[in-house]
Amino acid sequence: MDFLLQLLDYFRHMDTHLAELLRQYGGWTYAILFLIIFCETGLVVTPFLPGDSLLFAAGAVVAAANKPGDPALSILLLWVLMMVAAIVGDSVNYQIGRWLGLRVFKEDAKVMKMEYLRRTEAFYAKHGGKTIILARFIPIVRTYAPFVAGASRMDYPRFLTYNVIGGVVWITLFLFAGYFFGNIPVVQHNFEYVVIGIIAVSLIPPVLEWLKHRREKAAAESTRAS
Repeated sequence: MDFLLQLLDYFRHMDTHLAELLRQYGGWTYAILFLIIFCETGLVVTPFLPGDSLLFAAGAVVAAANKPGDPALSILLLWVLMMVAAIVGDSVNYQIGRWLGLRVFKEDAKVMKMEYLRRTEAFYAKHGGKTIILARFIPIVRTYAPFVAGASRMDYPRFLTYNVIGGVVWITLFLFAGYFFGNIPVVQHNFEYVVIGIIAVSLIPPVLEWLKHRREKAAAESTRAS
């Protein structure tokens, strides 16, 4: 419970925490942010790390810090590093999925269910490579999508193309949204609500997908019962 409360506090005051991080570590902040984005996209065991909200807050903090006497980061260098972290992270995740393959998927598993693999493969078949791009904007899904793509033996050059497109669009959108809009007074004074709003909006697609799946499952069970 204490961990969850600390995590919630971090999300609510992310701009303050990042500003303090910048003051304490200066240029090392590049490496810290790089590591967070890489782990969120590259390690299937860390889907809880912030993505959208972190990028938005980072852009806002960089814009606010670019004043005389403040430690400053280059928004362009941060942009390049975050794109590299996102693209390399997805590629590593893909290779882990390709290496482990279907061995980690079990019918009775709590997380790596064979059902999830079949549904994801069907989603790939329906939407094609744009699945990798769309997944970038959905928390948790963006962590699992490249892993499943690797486990499903998706063609890597094709995967890499969509990986790069998705990574560039995702980083650019949220980082520069924070940079240009994060320090508008109304946003700055309600920053915690903006961050929570970003998280909430990001969760809408998976929630709708879950509700759809529940309805389909209930309908199928009703049909079998009759």
